[in-house]
Formats: sequence, structure tokens, C-alpha cells
Amino acid sequence: MQSVKVEVVLKKVKAPPKHTIQQSITTYLKCNHIKPGNVIRSFSDAYLQDFVDCIIIDDVPYCPNMMDVTQFDIHWYIYSPDHSRSMLQNESTPDGTINIATHLILPNIELINSWENLHYESEIKHNLLRYAHTMMQFSDSGIDNNIITCNKVILLHGPPGTGKTSLCKALAHKLSIIMQDRYSSAILVEINSHSLFSRYFSESGKLVTKMFSSIREIIENEGILVCVLIDEVESLAHARDQCLSGVEPSDAIRVVNAVLTQLDQIKTYPNVLILATSNLTKSIDLAFIDRADIKQYLGLPKIPAIYQIYLSCIEELQRTNILEKNVPLASVNTVMKTECNKLDNNSRKLMEICERSVGLSGRSLRKIPFIGHALFSDIKSKNVEDFLISMEKAVEKEKDDRINM
Repeated sequence: MQSVKVEVVLKKVKAPPKHTIQQSITTYLKCNHIKPGNVIRSFSDAYLQDFVDCIIIDDVPYCPNMMDVTQFDIHWYIYSPDHSRSMLQNESTPDGTINIATHLILPNIELINSWENLHYESEIKHNLLRYAHTMMQFSDSGIDNNIITCNKVILLHGPPGTGKTSLCKALAHKLSIIMQDRYSSAILVEINSHSLFSRYFSESGKLVTKMFSSIREIIENEGILVCVLIDEVESLAHARDQCLSGVEPSDAIRVVNAVLTQLDQIKTYPNVLILATSNLTKSIDLAFIDRADIKQYLGLPKIPAIYQIYLSCIEELQRTNILEKNVPLASVNTVMKTECNKLDNNSRKLMEICERSVGLSGRSLRKIPFIGHALFSDIKSKNVEDFLISMEKAVEKEKDDRINM
């Protein structure tokens, strides 16, 4: 029997026992048409409406349309997300007090549905979950690192706007959920790379050491999953041959050495995962790249991913009643398997817009519905067909703006 993950996000109220919630949701899912990868936010069941914020159904391979939940082995994840915001970690330096990192308790309300809203080709997200799970499993099992090397470092690289940082945060959030039986709590530590450089000679290396020492204090509690995000890692792990050539200050070498030393020390802990991103891989020190167990490239979205992004935007506008409801668009699986002339008019139009959008980053794509509505729509109109024309004009404007810059 094929399995499917079902996340149940509880509201910030005192909820009934989890097994009671699970029984009610099982009944609800059996009585309603459920689509894989769907996020259910409203319920006809008043009991669920009182206690459940949303239900997130995992993607199911080879099941693109509606699914019969009775035919699946459901893995339940029922939780109340943390509602606190990021906490700043400050450090006193000769330059004054600086923010060297932020801490976010996971799973967090800020990241709900972030994983599901990221769309990539192939099985990038699925593979990242497998990589992370295997890293933790090997570490938990006491695998000798001298025999099988695992540094627990994932490096995501590619052009700007492809969602590298968002994917790192979403991955940390997702791991905190699916590993809740193993870890009682989780935290995301996001290092502020640029603030770790001091104008005082040799001070930067000391700041890096202090930063990782504070992380080590957290991970010494093996009941806490700690995900460390180093955004734009080339800032801290700049290629040392460029530093020696005089392109970068010599203090940068001390920073790189400090980072590499600290990574080697914390990899022995079973409950830590390092997530790094970069737009400039040629600027990263080779020793850091060598330590990355996974080096995943994230490129600009292709047509299937573009379609998924636009479709999710339109569905959100329909959910919030900005666009008319009950005007369904074909799923990406249906669109990719159907001849264009056999698609309904709206789905065919959206595919044409996707073809014109090739070359735009994911960040730019998610702005298109906003630009279309703001500049090219009749604000009072909720017509989906008219809105698609507005999106098409917004795509052309975005491309023209880029040429003129």
C-alpha cells in the first residue's frame, strides 16, 4: 500500500487530543475529494473549523488527480506551530553591538505551507529530504566518519531569485515536522554573514568562533534539532587563493579557517544540519565545497514549474475572493500530457503565458499576478479570463523593464 504524509496544523487554541482530531479528519477526508499536494484551509465540518488551521496533503507520485485516502497508508503529523518571531542574537564588539544571527523556533507559523509553494523540476525537494534524513540516520547510528564521510553540509547554488534561501528554511521547517518523534523541538539559526566582518584586525575570526560556540551550546542538547543557515556562504568561506592574491583582505583567510575548523567540530553532533546558499560558487573556497555532502544546483524555472507557480497564485486569488471561484484550471500533470488544442481556453492561455515567462526567476514570477492586477486589471472585475490577459501584459512589462535597465 502506498503511503502519504498528512500534516494537520492546529490553531492557537486548546485542542482536543490528537487521536480525536485524527479520527475527525480521517472521516472528513473519506467524504471529500482530495487532491495530492493540496492545502485545505476551510472545512464544512464546524468541529474542524474550530481547531484546525489547515491540512497539508503530501504529493503522491503517479496520482495527479483526486485520491481515495482509504487506498493509502497515512503518516500523520499533527502539531501546533510556534507563533513567536525570529529572535536576534547580538554580540558586543569594538564596532559596537552587532546582530550575528537570528533564531527561529520550528515548526513556525511563518513557514507554514512554504515547502508546498516551492516548485522545481525533477525530484529536488524529495531528494533533499532523503539526503537530510540519511545524514541524521548515519549520525544517529554512530557511523564511523573515518570510514563513511558525512559532514552534514548541504549547499544550494544557482542564479539569484531561484528560491535557495526559501528552500533551506522550508527544508528545516519540514524536517522539524517529520522528525518530531526523534526531536522534542527544533530551531533554525540563520547566521548574519556580513555582520561577522570587523574593521578591527583579526576580530572577524573571533566573531565566527563565538558564533559557532553559541551554536554548540544549543546542539549539546540532543533532543533539539538544529538547522544552521549560512546565506551567501561565499561571504564567510571566500576562496583563500583570491585572498592571498590581494583581492580580499588577509583577515578573510582567518575567517575561512575559523569556519572550516568549526564545521569539522560540530559535524560530530547527531542533531545538527548545515544549510548553505550561494550565487557565486567560483568565489567559495574549495575546502568548503569539498565539505558539502550535497551540492544542488537550482536553475531558473522551466515551463512545468512556471505553470505550478502561476496556478498556485491564481488559486490563492480565488480563495481570497479577488478572482471568481469555481473556474478551475487544469493541473500541471494534465497540461503536460494534453495537446494544447484540447485544453480549456483558460488553461491554454495560462500555458501561453508560461512560455513567454521562460527566463524569469521564481521571485519575479510571483510578482506577475500583483503587477497584472495593479496595472492592467479592472480592479472590480473578478473574471479569470480577463485576469490572464492582465498577467500576459505584466510579463511583457517585466521583460521590457529588464531590457531597459
